[in-house]
Amino acid sequence: MAPVEKGHKQVNGIRMYYEIYGSGKPLVLIHGGGSSILFDFKEVISRLENKFQLIGIDLQNHGMSEHRDIPETFEQDANDVAALLKEINIEKASFWGFSNGGNTVMQIAHLYPEMVEKLVVASAFFKRSGMIDGFFEGMMEATLDSMPEPLKINFLNLNPGVEALENMFDKDSKRMQTFKDWNEDILKGINSPILFISGDKDVMKPEHIVEMWRLVKDSQLMILPATHGSYMMADFDGNADEKLIDFTVSEVEKFLNN
Repeated sequence: MAPVEKGHKQVNGIRMYYEIYGSGKPLVLIHGGGSSILFDFKEVISRLENKFQLIGIDLQNHGMSEHRDIPETFEQDANDVAALLKEINIEKASFWGFSNGGNTVMQIAHLYPEMVEKLVVASAFFKRSGMIDGFFEGMMEATLDSMPEPLKINFLNLNPGVEALENMFDKDSKRMQTFKDWNEDILKGINSPILFISGDKDVMKPEHIVEMWRLVKDSQLMILPATHGSYMMADFDGNADEKLIDFTVSEVEKFLNN
């Protein structure tokens, strides 16, 4: 599993890192909070690199992309992704966003509808009430010590420097703490086909994913017996449920090709 292209592009004032695997129809992969391309999508890339042109992007403050001294927003991330894709001459693509990346790809569909073929929105949310009880209370008390160790190690391997790690953690935490509910019209206005995916033991309630699915006409829904992301990646102990991931990826492939 080696990228056919990787590097940085100057985008909206920062250098953003991307990797491209395989060839075919473009599928853009957007990681979650505190994460990076391969941490979230290694299993997916290994299964799909012979079937699509996979474009992984490290968002601002994450992975090997540069840092900004402004608050993170999903709209800013959407602007960054759209600008980077223009830099590498991708005019239209499908998008797979996980966790915060799912929120980002919904904003891409909202702000740049002409760039979107289809969306896979995995473990995302649009209202505070959609998260499991206690989630936001926990975010208010989050400290760097509470960040999962594998995410810290991953970040420092890509971006050695505790200051950069603290900056990313601080920006990610603030984005969650200050999150304001989206208007339903953002989802209702998305005209691209969407496949919503979630785990039944995820950090967002299954009812919330159902609510999102009902707001987007012609969307599809898949709730799997899984925790946050364990249907598409290894857990924090490094254990991957290969059969479950195979199933998720084959359903996504079917959705993207139909």
